[in-house]
Amino acid sequence: MPKYLFQANLNSDGVAGIIQEGGTARVGVVNSAIEALGGTVEAFYFAFGDADSVLIADLPDNEAATAFALDVAASGRVSVTTTVLVTPEEVDRAIAKRPGFRGPGA
Repeated sequence: MPKYLFQANLNSDGVAGIIQEGGTARVGVVNSAIEALGGTVEAFYFAFGDADSVLIADLPDNEAATAFALDVAASGRVSVTTTVLVTPEEVDRAIAKRPGFRGPGA
C-alpha cells in the first residue's frame, strides 16, 4: 500500500481547537478518517519547525490521499502538504527502468 507524509499547519482557530480538545483527541480523529479511506496510520506527531504536525499513513491510492488532504483543508483550520513516500526498493526498481532521457543540449 502506498505511504504518504502529510505535514499540517494550524491557523489560530486550529490552535484554539487543539487547546480546547487536547492533542490526543486529534489522534482519534485522524485515525478514524484514515481508516474510513481504507488506510492505516503509521505515525502521528505534533512538531516544532516547519510543520505543526506530521502524519505518515498507508492509503490504498492517490485518490484516497487526495480525499484526506481535501477534507483536512476544507476544515478551514489546517493547511496540509502531501508527499508520496518512496521505499528504497521502489527506487531500485525505478533505476532499472532507465528511459534514456537526455538533458537539453547534452
